[in-house]
Amino acid sequence: MSAGPLVGYSSSGSEDEAEDEAEDEAATKGRTRPVTGGCRGGQSPVPSQRFPVPDSVLNMFPSTEERPEDDSAKHGGRVRTFPHERGNWATHVYLPYEAREEFLELLDMLLPHAQTYVPQLVRMEAFHLSLSQSVVLRHHWILPFVQALKDRMASFHRFFFTANRVKIYTNQEKTRTFVGLEVTAGHAECLDLVSEVDRVLEEFNLTTFYPDPSFHISLAWCVGDARPQLEGQCLQELQEILDEFEDSEMLLRVFTEQVRCKSGNKFFSMPLK
Repeated sequence: MSAGPLVGYSSSGSEDEAEDEAEDEAATKGRTRPVTGGCRGGQSPVPSQRFPVPDSVLNMFPSTEERPEDDSAKHGGRVRTFPHERGNWATHVYLPYEAREEFLELLDMLLPHAQTYVPQLVRMEAFHLSLSQSVVLRHHWILPFVQALKDRMASFHRFFFTANRVKIYTNQEKTRTFVGLEVTAGHAECLDLVSEVDRVLEEFNLTTFYPDPSFHISLAWCVGDARPQLEGQCLQELQEILDEFEDSEMLLRVFTEQVRCKSGNKFFSMPLK
């Protein structure tokens, strides 16, 4: 099977993307001004003295030139697609999927089987269907951006989509691989939503979504390009497990009631009609 279309995942998570933009300026490096008082009684001026500042005090005021450490080991080996800068908030628009107990039972069957081919696969912590790539917003543009999204979403009705085809994806840089469930019904409605989201992104000079997206819900991920191991026999076996799972047809038919936007650590909900 050929590789799935590239999907809108940043190579990094947004755990540390949501830093507060308002930061106190760093203090000066503890220098004391020399005493400049005049001479008294003909005495020669007392030479000014500079006393060393303890390291414990100096370390309280780091230089503003220092940048946050970008250690991929702290977030599962993921590599950033864009550099971390203070005041930049990673932003993503998506349809949420609330996992029920039956869905987690299905995942408990799919993931261990996939791990026999790629042991480093990790279950997703939350589930969603992307309507945008991960883009960067300055802090003061977040609320105007969300309001523009709400205005665009106001006329959309709730709808069903079905995601019941197992497919393998990579991000654009091929630094991460995903096992996902591709949408097989409701694709047109998802495209209509993306069209409106793209208009908002264009208003803010941000990158729009892919021209021919494969909408899906990601189940698990790993670092690197693992398509050679997961496509072919593994993919076929995963689809068979899904098809044989009791009530999978109803389980994977999703009623969409809202669009969400995540910017840093902030979440915004836009209900559909």
